[in-house]
Amino acid sequence: MKNTKIIIKTKSKSYPVYFGNQTIASVGALIKKNLPNVKKICIISDKNLPFDLLKKLNKSIKKYNPKIYRLAASEKIKSLKIAEKIINDLLKNNFNRSDCVIAFGGGIIGDLGAFIASLTKRGVNLINIPTTLLAQADASIGGKTGVNSNQGKNLIGTFYQPNFVLIDTSALNSLPRREIICGYGEILKHSLILDKKFFLWLNKNAKQIVNSRNKKFLKAAIIQSCKIKSKIVNKDEKEKNLRMILNFGHTFAHGFESAKNYSKNLTHGEAVLMGMIIACKLSYKKKLLALRDLKMIEKHYLDLKLPMYMKKKFNKKDLNKIIYYMKKDKKNINKKISLILLKKIGKTTNPKDFTISGVELKKFLINQYN
Repeated sequence: MKNTKIIIKTKSKSYPVYFGNQTIASVGALIKKNLPNVKKICIISDKNLPFDLLKKLNKSIKKYNPKIYRLAASEKIKSLKIAEKIINDLLKNNFNRSDCVIAFGGGIIGDLGAFIASLTKRGVNLINIPTTLLAQADASIGGKTGVNSNQGKNLIGTFYQPNFVLIDTSALNSLPRREIICGYGEILKHSLILDKKFFLWLNKNAKQIVNSRNKKFLKAAIIQSCKIKSKIVNKDEKEKNLRMILNFGHTFAHGFESAKNYSKNLTHGEAVLMGMIIACKLSYKKKLLALRDLKMIEKHYLDLKLPMYMKKKFNKKDLNKIIYYMKKDKKNINKKISLILLKKIGKTTNPKDFTISGVELKKFLINQYN
């Protein structure tokens, strides 16, 4: 498979994203090229990754004698306590700003690793090597870092761009189907918010991605996803306006995850998929989205057996808790809940244009049980 590179441009930094297959072994050479002054490296890795992947990475950078943290990736490790422990270790080892943190895992490891890199001595170098489809198609691009608090998800964080991102599609080989579905949710999101042509391409080829894991289609979908996200982040790095459209479905999703206390019974990607279809139904109810488009999106979900019914995961009694956490969302500007809705496939409402009260939202969600 031919290797590809795109450049992400933001106000604070421009950096390359390298795409390929079996490319983890090239990390040492890329560090030498992009970060020649690095002396020390810390790898923050997902404990559940196949050990041979970590072995390949370690071999590639063995001259730096990297310090390795292997963490059992779950939303519960995204905490100030874990971040502080690793930061203190790096300070004891006299990590300098010219040294480097490598986040090697999915979105959770990426969020935590980037958060640690951004705070250590006000910023050390950061390399992101995402190993899940969700992280490769979305989370590794754009510079958001974060940990969770008992008040909700990702409420403590920074914006901090990596020095480069390496996307190796061979890292996806060991993922269960459930993880592929999770990542596909973000790919689908990018098509729905900004690129109808991409959505129609996914309509034709999604089964090759989700069921067959066809490398050609996977790589094409990941690259297009990264290009769409890059286009948005380039215009609005710090989420002041346009970037909020990337949260389509996510305000619901964060409410779902928080209400479940980040249980393994509901992954982030599954929560996003449910959140997006509910946002589409609300868009139709508010006469923003045509029934034709809603039916096309619902058919896409049904054809791929994507999670879409919140009543399969939540009882009506859970609704108050879901809405409580949705009200805590950092994009809300008053007591109402701010949502991104869909006008048509490929076009959203403007950020901050649509808000809804908790009472009205609860009535709408109750109807999802009928």
